[in-house]
Amino acid sequence: MELVTIERIQAARELLTGVTRVTPMEHARDLRRLHGGPVHLKCENLQRTGSFKIRGAYTRIHGLSEAERARGVVAASAGNHAQGVALASSLLGAKSTVFMPLRAPLPKLAATRGYGADVHLHGALLEETLAAAVEFGERTGAVFIHPFDHADVIAGQGTVGLEILDQTPGVKTILVATGGGGLVGGVASAVKAVRPDVRVVGVQAEEAAAYPPSLAAGAPVRLGSTSTMADGIAVGEPGLVSFAHVESLVDDVVTVSEESLSRAVLLCLERRKLVVEPAGAATVAALLQHPGAFEPPVVAILSGGNVDPVLLLQIIQHGMTAGGRYLRLHLRVPDRPGSLVGVLSRVSELGANVLDVEHSRISGTLDLGEADIVLALETRGPEHCKDVERALMEAGYTVV
Repeated sequence: MELVTIERIQAARELLTGVTRVTPMEHARDLRRLHGGPVHLKCENLQRTGSFKIRGAYTRIHGLSEAERARGVVAASAGNHAQGVALASSLLGAKSTVFMPLRAPLPKLAATRGYGADVHLHGALLEETLAAAVEFGERTGAVFIHPFDHADVIAGQGTVGLEILDQTPGVKTILVATGGGGLVGGVASAVKAVRPDVRVVGVQAEEAAAYPPSLAAGAPVRLGSTSTMADGIAVGEPGLVSFAHVESLVDDVVTVSEESLSRAVLLCLERRKLVVEPAGAATVAALLQHPGAFEPPVVAILSGGNVDPVLLLQIIQHGMTAGGRYLRLHLRVPDRPGSLVGVLSRVSELGANVLDVEHSRISGTLDLGEADIVLALETRGPEHCKDVERALMEAGYTVV
């Protein structure tokens, strides 16, 4: 299969001038020590529509003939591709119809409609949504815009790679969140043509990692199921076009856990003041989970920032737990006036924040004259948790 050329990506870059933004590059000093050198974040979460997807969608739709655009376009997406197609179609004067899963995040749904698309909710799984979109195109003549498996889409996404080379000319490793493979394939096509020494590494969620078995088999392999908070990269099977690019040009594909994803979202929010969705933060998760694995200078692409506020709250709590920022302690104390006050005073002196307290004097496990106190605490991290527990034990409290 013929791969996308650097000339095609450069043409896409010229086409996108004035349509997409050259997104900023942030220096992540807090990640430097994990990898022994500079780490930079390419902020595609600040791109128009909140992700890189507008690049490929606009390039693909612009490449249609006038007759094809007159028939309209149709797409299937959990959110980011939907918004990219909706905006690109509006800019190019084409009618867009977008199929989204029934449980698509409300902000992504509202944004897609806001960009002018006619939205249909269909299917519990993205594969069902995709089938509905394809059927709609066959029935109405609308042109199906694939989220990743088309050369024009890959060329558009590849413009991110050209920007990285301009902004960080000394880069040695580029980390790319990977679902279907359109972004990592495009970035690799652009970067390898100019700097073949740069390592391009795809990052997938452990529970939605179709590329490792596919690369091992030498052909796309379908996963039995996907289950990850990173819905933007939860793709069950690579496409033929994107797989060819990844197999030929991408140096490695690594996976990250759900805990690392939540920690990465929290780090971006707390330390970088950036709202990044779990899929977009997968590259930061790789930096956290695999310290020392990537030669610096490293560029990690933050591929999207469209996250439901309710989900974001859950992720923050999950990330704080994964990072050792929460501590739940079950203490047994003498059942006498002032015991609870004494415990809480000591916790306050130790600098922990009390989130919840349960106090019980009646339990089958308690002896006469004993009481149970269960504390939910917010701490500064794992070492602080150990310090709090040790100090309470030294104060004479029994940690159950």
